[in-house]
Amino acid sequence: MELLDRRTASSLLTLLVVALVLAIVYIARTVIVIFAFSILFAYLIDPIVRFLQRHSLFFKNLRGPHVVEAYLAVLIFVVLVFRVLSPQFHKNTLQFLSAIPAVAERVSTGEIANDLGNNLGLSDAQATRTKTFLQQHRSSIETLVQDIERFASTAVAGILVIPILAVFFLSDAESLVEQCIHLVSREATYEATRSLVGELHLMLQHYIRAKVTLAGLSLLYCSTATLALGFPNALALGVLAGILEFIPVAGWMIAAATIVGAGALAHSHWIWMLALLCVWRMLMDYWIAPRVMGHELEIHPLLAIFTVMVGGAVGGIVGIYLSVPLVATLRVVWRNFISRATGTATVFDSPKLAAAERAKALDLVKGRNEFCAK
Repeated sequence: MELLDRRTASSLLTLLVVALVLAIVYIARTVIVIFAFSILFAYLIDPIVRFLQRHSLFFKNLRGPHVVEAYLAVLIFVVLVFRVLSPQFHKNTLQFLSAIPAVAERVSTGEIANDLGNNLGLSDAQATRTKTFLQQHRSSIETLVQDIERFASTAVAGILVIPILAVFFLSDAESLVEQCIHLVSREATYEATRSLVGELHLMLQHYIRAKVTLAGLSLLYCSTATLALGFPNALALGVLAGILEFIPVAGWMIAAATIVGAGALAHSHWIWMLALLCVWRMLMDYWIAPRVMGHELEIHPLLAIFTVMVGGAVGGIVGIYLSVPLVATLRVVWRNFISRATGTATVFDSPKLAAAERAKALDLVKGRNEFCAK
């Protein structure tokens, strides 16, 4: 009986600890999400920091100055792109932003149907049916606009906080990783935990590489389409679409609204641009992105689509963005656990792993800066 009581007490204590952890995660979910995006942003900037540190004449043993240089380089690059490619872009953007409330009102009241009828050559009956449909769904349209406004304010706040937090991950990544490893592992499991962290580090590198690839494809497609349709500031609009591709869901919505709005203000072929953007979004979400993510993270494209759908149903926009790296993380942890249990090699120990990537991962998990080693 005494042994049974101890087991029962141990089981109850485990359940209480798990419930407490889940409760803390749920309460602090917003903070956790912000930190997760900060880590991903740090992985995005890290190659620039390493490049500057590798080719720097001074402070090669320090990351802090090169983190500042990387931030300044990114900021200067974005400003120069928009200044060179589109000197009047900021004026058009302000004009478009000021016109958003009026456009939203015309959509909700159905008055936009008259413009659509004139541009598309619709008959009076078709324009009337379109106007009636918009008027019947006016409440839904207004609710959607309000949700977008609330999300935009939250996204702006996150955009300001995430780069600040990423500075700490970029500057002290090695020491933070070492402290976390010592915190969660014992002496007997230290090496196994360190190897697992190396695999996770490599997986996140591949995830960021996939996101950069998708952003580049969006930049190329939107630039080509806007140039072909004679849009003003076409290259700047393409760059904007590529940059906003990193923001989940709302990014491409903002990019599409900006491109279409700029075309409407300039009396360009914005209807055709809207159709091309819809086609591109379908190709991106259901064909290109699943294959790029699947190739980089070794996940089947169909599983990537399923993961994104489940993530959207469970966690909304954040779930869509974090679902793929979360599943890839669980896959790495599970495969590491199985490999340790069976005594087989892990992906981190595989000879297929590129030598350069293997060296970077080993340097990170060992808590040793490669530049200090030199």
